[in-house]
Amino acid sequence: MKRINCLPWITLIAVSTVFAGCESKPANNPATPTAAPKFMLAWSEYPSWSIFGVASDVGLIDGEPGKMGSIEKKHNVDIVLKLVDYDSCISLYGNSEADAVCITNIDILGPAASRKSVAIMPTSTSNGADACIASGIDSVDALTGKSTHGLEKSVSQYCFDRCLVKLDKDPAKFPFLNMAPEQASQAFEQKTGNIQSIMVWNPFVMQSLARRPDAKVLFDSSAIPEEIIDMVVVGADSLKKPGGKDFAAAILETFYAMNKRMTDPATSDKTLMGIGARFAKLELADMKKVVTQTRFYGEPAEAIALFGSDKFRTETMPVVSKFCEKYGLTPKPTAVSFGTGEGMVDFDDSFLKAVK
Repeated sequence: MKRINCLPWITLIAVSTVFAGCESKPANNPATPTAAPKFMLAWSEYPSWSIFGVASDVGLIDGEPGKMGSIEKKHNVDIVLKLVDYDSCISLYGNSEADAVCITNIDILGPAASRKSVAIMPTSTSNGADACIASGIDSVDALTGKSTHGLEKSVSQYCFDRCLVKLDKDPAKFPFLNMAPEQASQAFEQKTGNIQSIMVWNPFVMQSLARRPDAKVLFDSSAIPEEIIDMVVVGADSLKKPGGKDFAAAILETFYAMNKRMTDPATSDKTLMGIGARFAKLELADMKKVVTQTRFYGEPAEAIALFGSDKFRTETMPVVSKFCEKYGLTPKPTAVSFGTGEGMVDFDDSFLKAVK
């Protein structure tokens, strides 16, 4: 799944090498041009990240080394799509084995402490996809002193704490016990372990509500709009490699091309079904709900507006940084910048402006 705390790092960078004097491919067989530099994007299954897997299905990015889709050929970059679980994505990126990663604005602060990183685009924001679900507890006041189960040091705990603060409650009075989301939702659905309250993300939110008709949402991420951001982040070192900026441009073009397929009546349902097949094998009706709770930044202008907003810069990211320091995700605040390149995480909208 996604959004799990960061791991230790080692360093390993794989760089494709072009040898002078190599015989070029015939013009009628351009599938594997030797001159194309290779880059890896590590991603895990989540709606606005699974879109890259569907892009591979339709031929925009091939995803395999030495093979190229239409957008790769256009930008002359060989993009390897590495599908692994979320923890492994963070590890691959932090170890410099992956050039780029699909990751949240919360989880990037850990690996960025040792690898300077550039957020080139937001892909989506949680708008109800993370929720506190309870049974036998009818209000937030009634939840006081009772344990909620969810993944510690993750987006779940961030959302839990932030929503309580928004409700003028003290998170310290609401015990949060560590449990993986799939285990928490399963125990809740099967009524085992006397678990009355869980904090999970989709698809577990939808599944738990469907399987426990007596359950209700006490609060969800819609109470903290545009605080939980799913993104694509590229290592500053990778952007400096030959073809690095072309790689970033190809990733952005792929994402927005797939968003057009999602809004085009001729391809919308098929695209959503392709994402749903990868993301928890959800059917079309569920996927139509999922993309309202995980709201995509489907146009570059929307993404530019987020990165440039005063709220995101002066409120959201400082709060995120304090959360990461409080719960030990980072030993100290990670320096963040906005297009200047000064921070260990730089939210750079220049790539968005170029594709726009």
